[in-house]
Order: sequence, then structure tokens, then C-alpha cells
Amino acid sequence: MATSQTTRSRASMDQCIENCTRCHRICLEVTAAHFRGEAAKGDEAHVRLLIDCAQICATSADFMIRGSELHRFTCGACAEICDRCAEACERVRDDTRMAACAEVCRTCARSCRDMAQAA
Repeated sequence: MATSQTTRSRASMDQCIENCTRCHRICLEVTAAHFRGEAAKGDEAHVRLLIDCAQICATSADFMIRGSELHRFTCGACAEICDRCAEACERVRDDTRMAACAEVCRTCARSCRDMAQAA
């Protein structure tokens, strides 16, 4: 029983690491592509949130990869920030990059919330 639970826990953590890595990447790509040369048109708060989201995702993945017992704290913060980032991206209408970013952020938030609660 313990082995099967450990295997499930490891699989969940591996999936969360993958989700964090994907979210980190898309937040940086959206920031770079969508707002490049459009700083005056871009919403500064949204840009900051995208960068915050990318950074906390990278940090959470790092904590899990190295097996830190403190990953539940970074994952809890990551879930909150990813939810906020998804909401901000959803407010940008008619933008496929932002819609994709929101979806990836929501997926990451769910898996990080699970990791924060499971630890």
C-alpha cells in the first residue's frame, strides 16, 4: 500500500513540476511576444503579474525537483498567483495567446494546490 501511494505521490509531483515548467515558459513567452514594443499599450500590472507567475512557477518546480520539504509553501503561493494570472489573462479578449496562458495557469494552479494540501 505504501509503495503504491508513494508512486502516486511521485507521479503527482512529476506532473506538477511539468505544469509549473510549462506555466513558467508560457508566461515569459506571452510577456515577451505580446508586450514587446507595446509597453505604452500594455497593462503594467498585468505584465508584473505574468513575470511574478513565471518566477513562482520556476521556484516551485525547483523546490520539488530537489525534494525540499518546504515545497508545500511555494506550491501554495504558486496556486494563488497562477489563479490571479489566469484571471488577468482571461480579461484580455480576442487574444489566443492570453487564452492559452490562462488555461495553462489554471492547470498549474490546480496541481500546485494539490501539492500544497498533500504535503
